Amino acid sequence: MKKTLGVCVFFIIFFAVRAGTIDTISVYSSAMQKAIKCVVITPADYKKSTKSYPVLYLLHGYAGNYARWLTVAPQLKNKADEMQLIIVCPDAGYGSWYIDSPADSAIRYETFTAMELVKHIDSSYKTYTDRAHRAITGLSMGGHGGLYLAIRHKEVFGAAGSISGLVDLNFFPKGMNFKNLFGDSTVFAGNLQKNSVINVVDGLKNRELKITLDCGIYDFLIIPNRSLHQKLLKLRIEHDYAERPGIHNAAYWKNSIDYQLLFFKKFFEEGRLREQGEKGEKR
Repeated sequence: MKKTLGVCVFFIIFFAVRAGTIDTISVYSSAMQKAIKCVVITPADYKKSTKSYPVLYLLHGYAGNYARWLTVAPQLKNKADEMQLIIVCPDAGYGSWYIDSPADSAIRYETFTAMELVKHIDSSYKTYTDRAHRAITGLSMGGHGGLYLAIRHKEVFGAAGSISGLVDLNFFPKGMNFKNLFGDSTVFAGNLQKNSVINVVDGLKNRELKITLDCGIYDFLIIPNRSLHQKLLKLRIEHDYAERPGIHNAAYWKNSIDYQLLFFKKFFEEGRLREQGEKGEKR
C-alpha cells in the first residue's frame, strides 16, 4: 500500500513540475529598422526532442506588450508542454493594431508579425512550416490582429481567433491611436473601414480558415462581436462563436485562452492526420 502511494505521489509531483521554458528574444525587423522583443514558450522536452512543433502566435492588447500574456495567463507555460506546441508572444507597440499604417511608414506590424517574425521562428526553432500547424489569436487589439492577419495572410495561418476583440474599428472612430495610423480627415474614414476586421471578412471564403471568437456578455465590445458573428453567418462562413459571463478584463482572458487552445489543438491534430494520410498514399 505504501509503495503504491509512493509511486502515485512521484507521478503527481513529476507531472506537476513539468512546464514549458520561457525565453525572451529580440527579432530584427527590416521593415521597421529595429529589434522587437518577443516571448517564446517551448515544451519542457523541447531541447531533447527531435520532432517538429506547431506554433501559436498570441497577440497582446492595446497598451500592452510582449510579456502581457504571461501576466494574464501564467498557465501558458504548462499548456505549451501539455499540448506540445510553441507559443510566441510578439510586441506590437502601444497601439499599432497589427497593421502596416497607410499614414506612417514607420509602423509595419503586419509585415513584422505575419512575415518577418514567422520566418525567424521557423528558421530558429523546430517547427512545422506549413499553415496547417500555424495559428494566431489575441485579446482586445490582439483579437483584431489575430483575425486581420490570418485573413490577409491565409497562406501563412490556417487558424485564427479573437478574444474580446475590437473587430469593428468604427466602434471607436475617434480614439485608440487611429488618427496616427489611418491619416487625416480626407483619408481617415476609408482607411479605417478598409482595415477593420468586420469589413476584411468580405474577402474570405468558407473553410479557408478555422475561426474561433468569443467575448464576455458584459464586455463593452460584445456589440461588435455579435455583429461580426452575424455577418459571418450571413456570408455562410463556418466558425466557432461563444459568449460567456465576463467583462473586458484579465480574468475573462485567462479563462478564455484555455478554450481557444483546445480549439487550436484540434486544428493541429487534424493537420497531422492529413499529413500522415498523404504519406501513406505515397508509399
